[in-house]
Amino acid sequence: MAPVVTSVSPSQGPPAGGTSVTLTGSGFTGATLVRFGPTGTNFVIVSDTLITAKTPAGTGTVQVTVTAPTGTSTQNVLFTYTSVPSLSSLSPPSGPASGGNTVTLNGTNLSGAVAVFFGSSPATILTNTATQITVVAPAGPPSSVGVTVITAGGISNALSYTYVAATTPVLSSLSPTSGPTSGGNTVTLNGTNLSGATSVKFGTNPATILTNTGTQITVSAPAGPPSPVNVTVTTPSGTSNPLPYFYIAAPTVNDLSTHLGPATGGNTVTVFGSNLTLTSAVNFGGNPATGINVVSDNQLTVTAPAGSGTVAVTVTTPGGTSTTATGNPYYTYLAAPVLTSLTPSHGSDLGGDAIVLGGSDLTYTDAVTFGGVPATFAAISDTQVVATSPGGAPGTVNVVAHTPAGNSNPQPYVYDPS
Repeated sequence: MAPVVTSVSPSQGPPAGGTSVTLTGSGFTGATLVRFGPTGTNFVIVSDTLITAKTPAGTGTVQVTVTAPTGTSTQNVLFTYTSVPSLSSLSPPSGPASGGNTVTLNGTNLSGAVAVFFGSSPATILTNTATQITVVAPAGPPSSVGVTVITAGGISNALSYTYVAATTPVLSSLSPTSGPTSGGNTVTLNGTNLSGATSVKFGTNPATILTNTGTQITVSAPAGPPSPVNVTVTTPSGTSNPLPYFYIAAPTVNDLSTHLGPATGGNTVTVFGSNLTLTSAVNFGGNPATGINVVSDNQLTVTAPAGSGTVAVTVTTPGGTSTTATGNPYYTYLAAPVLTSLTPSHGSDLGGDAIVLGGSDLTYTDAVTFGGVPATFAAISDTQVVATSPGGAPGTVNVVAHTPAGNSNPQPYVYDPS
């Protein structure tokens, strides 16, 4: 009966041959030939069920057969000639002496890696494809070592990897040191030994790392509660000292005093709200106010800018910009009042006459004077105010209407002697 081959181990090896393999099966006594594909090789019969041999040179996948006086095996037991692995790059090419960082090896013929060595120290293989291997670097002394890959095809070329002495990251400053509770703002961290940061935390919340060098990291701050938290940086060498960062609640604007003013601006407006202490800007629509004076966390005063129409007043702090969601943050710009007529234009020096003031922009009239003497009045429309003349000396006086936008032009009124 012809020999029977059931397995060959290992089943892969380099094209140059020379791999020691073991054939198992039966009927090996008296075997005269062992072949890998068409090529025979030297072998030793250990027993009727076991042969050891050295692979000849070859390529591809070939059938392993044993020939004896009783015939040749026909089982489809295969041996694959595997190309020698080749490395082209490491990323990163350096890491802490303590190891533990992930390193990516790129190259060709990397499938089936049985070991990756950093010098003489084995790494832990995480993933393995024909062109890439990821490993956990072992610990090593502060020096450069060769990284190699071993597969059934042999040992790769070596690439240099440098172990760096452990240097704990140190933070020296943050900019800015505060921000909105909603997060999303960019914060710059300055310090030393910041390269290779694996995380930046604001309290217990991780930030999104945007850029990273040895002396500076920029991050997008996470959301947080309205309170101070510690910011820390972690690298493979350890965790930095903490620096304080303050989460600030967004400001609100609930009311104004006054809600009206001249289109030319320049008047003082009081803003009421909350979280106003750190105000950096106040805007009337898109126009910035000047003369910001923070009275308390709930009140500030500003000098209104020029403008037109009705606009929303907003306050900006490190906590963000207020919205129009609460209260009455609206401010209306008024044109200066204009008087064009008085009807009648004269009356008794004893006063008490009803005088109709005609003109424009009179809706918000808050005072009418006859020669500086206040009169009682009622604003009927934007073009008409009815006033009751106060008493006065016979002669001509100026009648003036006043609104939050200022005084009107004067119109002459004649007091007739009684």
